[in-house]
Amino acid sequence: MTDSDDWLSRAQHSLNGLRGTGVRRLTENFVSLSVLQAANYILPLVTVPYLTRVLGVEKYGLVAFAQAVIQYFIILTTFGFELSATREIAAHREDKERVSRVFVGVLLAQSVFLGLGFLLLYLLTLVVPRLAEDPGIYLITFTIVLGRVLFPVWFFQGMERMKYSTALNLGARVLFVILIFVFVRTAHDYRLVPLFNGLGMTLAGVAGLTLAFTRFSIRFHLPSISEVRHLVRDGFQFFVASLSSSVSASFNTLVLGFATTNTAVGYYAAAEKLYIAMRALFHPVVTALYPYMSSQRNVRLFRHVFRVGLAFAIVISSVAYLFNEEVTRLVFGPGFGQSADLFRIFCLIVPIQTTSMMLGYPFLAALGHASYANYSQVVGSIVHIVLVGMLLTYLTPARITFLLLFTETLILGIKIYGTHKYHLWKQA
Repeated sequence: MTDSDDWLSRAQHSLNGLRGTGVRRLTENFVSLSVLQAANYILPLVTVPYLTRVLGVEKYGLVAFAQAVIQYFIILTTFGFELSATREIAAHREDKERVSRVFVGVLLAQSVFLGLGFLLLYLLTLVVPRLAEDPGIYLITFTIVLGRVLFPVWFFQGMERMKYSTALNLGARVLFVILIFVFVRTAHDYRLVPLFNGLGMTLAGVAGLTLAFTRFSIRFHLPSISEVRHLVRDGFQFFVASLSSSVSASFNTLVLGFATTNTAVGYYAAAEKLYIAMRALFHPVVTALYPYMSSQRNVRLFRHVFRVGLAFAIVISSVAYLFNEEVTRLVFGPGFGQSADLFRIFCLIVPIQTTSMMLGYPFLAALGHASYANYSQVVGSIVHIVLVGMLLTYLTPARITFLLLFTETLILGIKIYGTHKYHLWKQA
């Protein structure tokens, strides 16, 4: 973590050197999110080597497949509110009554989606043979959805008080690590992994709700049906974008789970885990910039952060590419040798996806072109799904990873074109 700590220190120093309303709060949020992402990076390096060795490739792949299935229920229940509600809260944070109405309205909508999602999942475990083989693992993993609904991350982002979100999420992840080491002893304990994950997130969600009502004086102002309908409509475009973004998050694991075996999923999920850890290093920048850019539209600061972030992405991906075999063997053990070749491809995706991510919501969407940012994701996802469908019979972890490389390059190209089309990069 020495290199990333040094980069974070230099980035924070650069941000503090720039003037502009809200830069101090942006820096505070950036540092808070960096701490959280550092924990997200370090803690899996503690638990994943243990789980891959205890569970083995097959059970580890089953747990990863269940998480990929549940990811779509997370997308359904959050329904884009983590972006649309963040923007709404950020724009009206001084209006306490309106903030309270938005807060309660989002919770009501998510509760309805939560109930519908659980009912849908239960029916799927009855009629889909792949899920009917072990319905318990999917129903248990659904506890993660409950935790995501309860935790109002969109509220803390909109209020630009991410230090609270960081503390609660960090506590949940530490609890997860402790429970894993204490109770997961053999491959037969594989169901405990999603259970402990969901338990930690649910407890963090309850604490987050309590903090919102006490620390930020949220009141239970019951919104009208039309207000809730407006919140749902506002979040729909972000819901579609999130669904599209799932192509690079869970779709590949899901398809591999249906088309191949749990073992193949295990090899892919292991390599993807390292890719996600690398990508997560840049989430603090994106998450902290989005509400700031939505209110301040400071293109000069964005350009500066963008260049630093891109340079870091190229460096870290290059180092990981050169030492991919050593890293894979160290983290997952000798039984995951096939994951090394997949991780090499993922290293090529990191700088492409990072650039695309930064040009999306923190830039295009924040400057009034959310529809275009969403459009790029939708187009890329459709292309990816079509290509996967064409190769379904011949699908392997390597082929689907190369398809992801092509898709992310396409999405980046569309966003670069949009930045040029709307003359955003040279705005004062």
